[in-house]
Amino acid sequence: MGAKRRFLVTSALPYANGPIHFGHVAGAYLPADIFVRYLRLMGEDVVYICGTDEHGVAVTITALHEGLTPQAVTDKYHPVIYDLFKKFEISFDNFSRTSRLPHHKLSQEFFLALEGKGLITKASEKQYYCPNDRMFLPDRYISGTCPQCGQPNARGDECPRCGSWIDQMRFTDPRCTLCGGVPEVRDTEHWFLRLDLLQPRLEEWFSEKQDWKSNVRTAALAMLKEGLKPRAVTRDLSWGIPVPLSDAAGKVIYVWFEAPIGYISSTIEWAEKNGKNWKDYWCNNETKLVHFIGKDNIVFHALVFPATLLGMEGYILPENVPANEFYNYESSKFSTSEKRYVEPERFFARYGSDVIRYVITATMPETQDSEFRWKDFQTRNNSELADTLGNFINRVLSFIVKNFEAKIPHPGTLTARDEEMLALRGSITSRIGAEIERYAFRKALEEYMGFARECNRYFDERAPWKSMKTNISDCAAAMYVSAQLVLCLSAIMRPFMPNAAGRVFAMLGASALLCDLDWAKGGEHLLPPDWPLGKPEVLFTKIEDAAIREELSGLAGGTASHV
Repeated sequence: MGAKRRFLVTSALPYANGPIHFGHVAGAYLPADIFVRYLRLMGEDVVYICGTDEHGVAVTITALHEGLTPQAVTDKYHPVIYDLFKKFEISFDNFSRTSRLPHHKLSQEFFLALEGKGLITKASEKQYYCPNDRMFLPDRYISGTCPQCGQPNARGDECPRCGSWIDQMRFTDPRCTLCGGVPEVRDTEHWFLRLDLLQPRLEEWFSEKQDWKSNVRTAALAMLKEGLKPRAVTRDLSWGIPVPLSDAAGKVIYVWFEAPIGYISSTIEWAEKNGKNWKDYWCNNETKLVHFIGKDNIVFHALVFPATLLGMEGYILPENVPANEFYNYESSKFSTSEKRYVEPERFFARYGSDVIRYVITATMPETQDSEFRWKDFQTRNNSELADTLGNFINRVLSFIVKNFEAKIPHPGTLTARDEEMLALRGSITSRIGAEIERYAFRKALEEYMGFARECNRYFDERAPWKSMKTNISDCAAAMYVSAQLVLCLSAIMRPFMPNAAGRVFAMLGASALLCDLDWAKGGEHLLPPDWPLGKPEVLFTKIEDAAIREELSGLAGGTASHV
C-alpha cells in the first residue's frame, strides 16, 4: 500500500431545533459514514467531523413555540440528534456544538479578518419589518412564494423545494410567520460579505471541478453566471454570535456564515482531545476536504463557504461536495410537524440499524429524489438480505458446523470454478471500492448484492449436500471456498452494515481479524484449514406482512410510529 492519503470529511450540521429523520440521514450522514468507514479500512488518515448548528431563526422560532429559551432548545435537541446518529451507527470522530465559546471566538476572528481585508463591508438595505411583532423579519420569520420555482410557503432564507438561496424582497406575497400579517419595508444596516469581489477567484477554482455531481455544478454555475452580489452576514436577532464591532449592537453573525466555520472549530476540538494539529487538516494542500450535504445546502458549500476560505487565505478548499437530492416518505416529504416520520425508539427496537442502512443506501437520492416505502423496506429485507445474503452465509456455516466438526475443511484439489470464485473476491473488492470513491453508493451496494447472488449460484452448482455422500474431497473443496466467500462478504459489508458484519465475523470465529483485516485483505485473506467456527445464527429475520400493515395503518392515521 502506498502513502496514506489524508481526508477531512464533514456532514452538514443539523439544526438543534428538533429531531432529525430518515431524509436527513439519506442526504448527508449515511453516505459520509460509508465513505469514511471505507477510507479507514483502506488505512487512510481520515477525520469525520460534524456537530449541531445551534444558532439562527430555526432555533428561535422553536423556542417561541415550545416556551423555552433558545439555549434550552439546543440543550434539549443536541442529545436527541446525537442519539439517533448512534442508533444509525454513524461513526463521527467528533460531534460538537456551535454554541461552544471556542466556536464563537473563531467565527468572530473570521468576521474581523475579512472585515479588515475589505471583504466584509457595512451597508444599508431594505428589509421586511413586522409592525405587529415590532421586529425585522430575517430568514424564517418571513415566508412567501419562491420566485424561482413557485413553491408556496418558501422560507425567507432558502426554498425547501428547489434549494434556491432566496432574496426575500422578491417574494410576491410576503407574510410574517409569527402573526401571519403583511410586513412593511424598512431600512436597516448590515455587514455584507463581498462575494462580488471574490467571484473571479471563486470561478477560477470552480472551473477545475469538472467531475462534481451535475446538480452541484448546475446550481453553482447558474449563480456564477448571474453574478454574485454582496450578501448580508449579520442579522437583527438576540440569539447568536454577537458581531464583534462597536457599532453593531443588537446584531449577530448570520448562521449560514458561521455554521460552516463549525467544521473548523469541531476539528480543533477533536485535535485538542487527540494530541493532533488541526492545521495539518485545514491548512495543508495534501488534505482532501469532502462536504456531504443535501441539495438545499449546495449554494453555501459550493460557493459561500469556499469564498469565505478564499478570503481568509491559507485554508484548503473542498475537493468535492457530493450533494444528494431529497429523500421522501411514501410519496410525501418527511415532516415531524405533520407527524410523517418514523419514531426512532420503536423502529430500532423492531428492526435494528443494519436493514435501514441497507435500504437507504439502496434507494439513496444520489441523482434524483427518491423515497422510503414500507413495502420496499420489507421486500429488500426479505428477498435481498434474508433470502440472498443471510441465507448463503447460514447455509455455508451451518453445513460446515454439521459435517466438518465446525472447522474449515482442507480443500484438496480445487476446480476451475473454485479458483474463479476465489479470484472474484479481489476484483469485487476493487470494484466496490472504486464506486465508493466516486460517491456512487447505490452502485457499490448493487455490486455487493450481485456478488452475494453469484455466491449462491456457486453453492447451488457445487451442491455439497450431494458430494458429501459421493466425493468428500470435492465437498471439502467447495466448503473451503464457500467459507472464504463468507469472509469476503462480511469484510466488504463493514461500511454498509457494520453491526451485521461484526456478527458474521463472530460466526466465523474470526472477530480478532476485524481490527487487522483492511479493505484489500478482505478480498485476499484465506481462513486456514482447521480454523474453528463460532455458532451460526440467523443474520436477517423476515418481516411479516402484518408488521408492514401496522406501519402503514399508523401512517394513514397520522401517528408518528414511523423517523
